[in-house]
Amino acid sequence: MSFNEGVRSDSGRVRSGGGRRAAGLGGGSLLAVVAVFLIAQFTGVDVSGLLGGQEAEDPATAQGVDLSHCTTGADANAHTECRMVTTADSLDTVWTQVLTSQVPGVAYEQPGFMIFQDSVSTACGGATSASGPFYCPGDKTVYLDLGFFQQMETDFGASAAPLAQEYVVAHEWGHHIQNLLGTFQAHDSQEQGDQGAGVRMELQADCYAGVWMNHASSTVDPDSGEVFLRTPSAEEIAQALQTAAAIGDDRLQEKYQGHADSDTWTHGSAEQRQRWLTTGLESGSVEQCDTFAADRV
Repeated sequence: MSFNEGVRSDSGRVRSGGGRRAAGLGGGSLLAVVAVFLIAQFTGVDVSGLLGGQEAEDPATAQGVDLSHCTTGADANAHTECRMVTTADSLDTVWTQVLTSQVPGVAYEQPGFMIFQDSVSTACGGATSASGPFYCPGDKTVYLDLGFFQQMETDFGASAAPLAQEYVVAHEWGHHIQNLLGTFQAHDSQEQGDQGAGVRMELQADCYAGVWMNHASSTVDPDSGEVFLRTPSAEEIAQALQTAAAIGDDRLQEKYQGHADSDTWTHGSAEQRQRWLTTGLESGSVEQCDTFAADRV
């Protein structure tokens, strides 16, 4: 379990919905399916339409995940969907305090958080479950299909333990912090390579996830008076680090194309992702997460 059971959660903080997409992939070959999967995982761009199949339904007509029962930390420890609600509450509170104390002049703004099923329309375009969790700067919203947690465990060898799931959400929140700080505007996030701006952007988001982990176990929920997160155990931290490594570019490339090519990396290697997550976790410092100032990441 991760959260103190008495923490109060606002189930209205998270939206839920999404369309349905046909399971069929037309006449696409296995190679094409793998290629589309890799593009989605590395870029967040949904190109599954190239394989055929039906269009997504209007998200407004689809039934989303019921979150009405997500009101306490105990609910968050028992149910994945509730864990997302409490994680969002914690991230909002932690980052409000961190920006106030560490980055004077930058006010925290809550991002949207959308749990979707199968497909969703965003200001950044259409996306499906294959896209994985992502942040859209256009509408300042984090998008997540809960099925990703099972996928990252069964397909990628990651951990789906609570803190590992929370790390995934905190990473996407990290992109929102970058948006607030103007990082997207200052750097070309499409630049590839193990030292490129794209990798530095993703590693900084990993580091910001670590900053949240550092502060969440000492930040008080204003509604209950309890701190949000129980102090993570060594095992829980290891599970989060395992997940960071499992979704490293080198691991994914070796799994799906047989070899790693650092010139095409967009998120960083397993070692890089673990190291920068650890930097944020140990320091709790936004300044220490400046991947763009590092000679090498």
